[in-house]
Amino acid sequence: MDKNIIETFDLSKIYKLKQRKREIVALNDVNLSIKEGEIFGLLGPNGAGKTTLIQILTTIKQPTSGYALIDGYNILKKPKKAKSKVALMLEDKMLYYRITAYDNLKFFCKIYNIPNYQKKINEIIKEFELEKWLNQYVENFSSGMKMKLALCRTLLLDRKILFLDEPTLGLDVKSKFYIVKKIKESKKTTFLTSHDMSLVEQLCDRIAFIDKGKILKIGTKEDISKLIQQEIKIVIEISEIKNQLKSELNKNNFIKEVIEINNGFIVRIKNRDYYKDLIQILRNYKILKIKEQELSLEDLFLNII
Repeated sequence: MDKNIIETFDLSKIYKLKQRKREIVALNDVNLSIKEGEIFGLLGPNGAGKTTLIQILTTIKQPTSGYALIDGYNILKKPKKAKSKVALMLEDKMLYYRITAYDNLKFFCKIYNIPNYQKKINEIIKEFELEKWLNQYVENFSSGMKMKLALCRTLLLDRKILFLDEPTLGLDVKSKFYIVKKIKESKKTTFLTSHDMSLVEQLCDRIAFIDKGKILKIGTKEDISKLIQQEIKIVIEISEIKNQLKSELNKNNFIKEVIEINNGFIVRIKNRDYYKDLIQILRNYKILKIKEQELSLEDLFLNII
């Protein structure tokens, strides 16, 4: 993974709302570099700019300013060359609902001149366990089945770079496992967005956090964890007087948050040095269990924004 296969240079996208006479900044000077063969995850809340960035990198939209290189091709100067390197999945939005699953895949294969498409369609449909639905209209599919079909369509293109926008939305555990396995085995450069933290943790070599169109942090999960390594989460199980304990915990400045669960609390502490102060409080209560919980990527994001 030595060569940069995706690079962005001060990439910005601004939407001007004429009627309201104001602007919406969807992307704000985004600078990224992604190595060939890398699996790169982009995390952020709804409206943060994730889908806009993918649409620009796949030449669906043009930036307001800045530019990007896809496998060395400038998306503004050579958009067809850049587009020929990528396969895109935007949830299930790129499917035709009023034709069958097979006709969807055949149509895309014909457009992109995929050889031996009948054999490839049958193979990938079998892998995703969609055989009995192959000749059914897509409008009758569940949301999970539509996602499977959309991913089949993307993988059939066999492009150098995969752009996957929420690839596991609505999928069952078995299908998610297959997708993770398939992406890892492909050895392709993969740029994905997801709210599924377990998917990101399993797949991604590096992670970027974006909010309001601005990249906040980039690094491995371990790199980003070091930024907030002092904070810890403690799970406390208690048999009685929960309200009294919660009230006492909330009076202490070293505690960032107290989250109530069925049999106790999850407590976020600002600094590990305060662990002994927490224990001092808990000594006055009948505690059934106490354990430290590893911070998730979602916790990391909440601390970064």
